[in-house]
Amino acid sequence: MFGSGGAWRGTRAKAEGGPPPGQTGGDWAPYARFQDAARSYFLHADVALDAVAGVLGRRKVRGFTLERVVDLTDSGASVWQEAAVCDGRRLILWHSEEVTDREAPGGTVLDSSVQVLPLGAIGHVGMRTLVGRDEHGGRMNRGVYLVVATGTVQELSAVPADDDGSATARFRPEAFRFSKSLDDGGPGQIARLIDFGRLLGRLVPEGRR
Repeated sequence: MFGSGGAWRGTRAKAEGGPPPGQTGGDWAPYARFQDAARSYFLHADVALDAVAGVLGRRKVRGFTLERVVDLTDSGASVWQEAAVCDGRRLILWHSEEVTDREAPGGTVLDSSVQVLPLGAIGHVGMRTLVGRDEHGGRMNRGVYLVVATGTVQELSAVPADDDGSATARFRPEAFRFSKSLDDGGPGQIARLIDFGRLLGRLVPEGRR
């Protein structure tokens, strides 16, 4: 799992297709624009927007998905934030987490990272959807799991030799995983992640738009 500043800085405009940006940590699914969704959801939205805009340039966002996880530790709460943004040619991945730094004011710093993948580098897009029923018997999506893998080898491990004495190796490709459920994100974010997965599935074969 892995989710702009420049032209996106300034006053908050009303989101297209959703309410005006509100308290951080809210449901981002109603927001059609990446900057509005990030401001409504991320604790450090300005960092995310600046990082993504730095590589997005003048290109438009075609689709995105966001995630935020609060992890409780002995030293307090740690927030992991991530965004995946597609501009039609690239997959821009941003994530951040708070790390301890005793010399910094407050005792922590934000570790912000950005990674850019050309869509041509993606060799596999897999999506599994959990389809169930609602209380009225109608069909509804209850969860989705998306995997985006590249051809880059992330891990290489030896496999025990066969009876004939020949040894082989197993490699695990670099992969990015995204998931949403009724408990984690709700139906709106499930639908948005499905849309994002379908977008990548349509664009990855050519990656030239």
